[in-house]
Amino acid sequence: MQAAFQVKYALHTETRAHVRASPADVFALLDDQEALGAHMTRRSAMMAGGSMGYQFDQAKGRAVGSVIRMNGDMLGLALAVEEVVTERIPPKHKLLETRGPQRMFVIDAYRLGFEIEPVGANSALRVFIDYNLPPGPLAFLARVPAHLYARWCVEQMADA
Repeated sequence: MQAAFQVKYALHTETRAHVRASPADVFALLDDQEALGAHMTRRSAMMAGGSMGYQFDQAKGRAVGSVIRMNGDMLGLALAVEEVVTERIPPKHKLLETRGPQRMFVIDAYRLGFEIEPVGANSALRVFIDYNLPPGPLAFLARVPAHLYARWCVEQMADA
């Protein structure tokens, strides 16, 4: 399967989990963008004390083409991200991808997704992010924090 935006991503981080719930139940939870991204709405050390808020279109991220906007702050600087749902096949997987220029500091464009496989009555979950570092001199400085941030995000989503 190929996302619609054709961006190449240099880095990849993922986590896997065994979930004691059916694939349909796991998908229903993770398809709720507010639940999936709840870790972004709380002030945290990983966000350097900042947080993000969501703005949804009518589909609320539950349809291909749905747009999700996030705005917030980190270290007193404004952040802005726009994602589009590029693939959604319940109860198996979903992909979201950034669209247009982003205002982030440790990562730039990204593709975020999850895959669910049945394991008896339970599920095997894989949550991943493919991403690029910010352009210019920030890329060198951002490599380690970007990896830590990406790891934190996928682990938080797998624990949702």
